[in-house]
Amino acid sequence: MKNSKQKKFLNRKNRVKAIAAKNLKYPRLSVYRSNKNISAQIIDDNIEKTLVSFSDKKLKEKAVKTKTEKAELVGEELARLAKAKKISRIRFDRSGYKYHGRVKALAQGARKGGLVF
Repeated sequence: MKNSKQKKFLNRKNRVKAIAAKNLKYPRLSVYRSNKNISAQIIDDNIEKTLVSFSDKKLKEKAVKTKTEKAELVGEELARLAKAKKISRIRFDRSGYKYHGRVKALAQGARKGGLVF
């Protein structure tokens, strides 16, 4: 049996997934967060294909101090790659993570890079 923390996470994940599944007109920005790293990818659910992906492992800036700063840089770089593929509007899928900390920083970085969601 799952504990209450896992149940809350799964409920949140399913709720966010249902909201993101409503509008398939735009590609989906999916976030994955581990204890050390954060990655994101833009997926077109109509053709079931990843269009753009980026991770903090690919960052060249080693002088970045915090994981939150890395997350914001990942969002900005992902937005830059998306703009190169002419993607400007997306749906944000936070994959059940709370919109707080690194997930929020990634979203703000993507917005700063020019993505609209």
